[in-house]
Amino acid sequence: MEKHVQTLGILHIVYSSFGLLAGMVLFFLFMGLGTFIGSLPDTPGPVNEGVPALLFVIGLVIVTILFLFSIPGIIGGIAILNRKEWGRILTLIIGFLDLLSIPFGTALGIYTIWVLMNDQTIALFRKPEVSVKPAV
Repeated sequence: MEKHVQTLGILHIVYSSFGLLAGMVLFFLFMGLGTFIGSLPDTPGPVNEGVPALLFVIGLVIVTILFLFSIPGIIGGIAILNRKEWGRILTLIIGFLDLLSIPFGTALGIYTIWVLMNDQTIALFRKPEVSVKPAV
């Protein structure tokens, strides 16, 4: 199961990085479109004034949402590569949420649940108990 955990961590980092990349591309797309519309010759109405600002706000909202959903995936992927128990829980939560993202997120979510709910994986993430002997 150790290979599956390593593969899963890398997949979550890559999948979430695509979310960050998509957010940046969409932001620059909205900014470019707003700049283009703002540079058009004067047309009747308030198109040149309000639309660029509106496109900036829409782009900013989309980027914020994509970043908020992508950052935990990267953190969880790094944490399960380092065998952190909290990372396993975080990645499980993300895996359940990924089920709603058809088709790639669904496949990743199913794989996440299968790997991280396995008894061998749970044992892999458990820290060995340290016994402390009292001083005599």
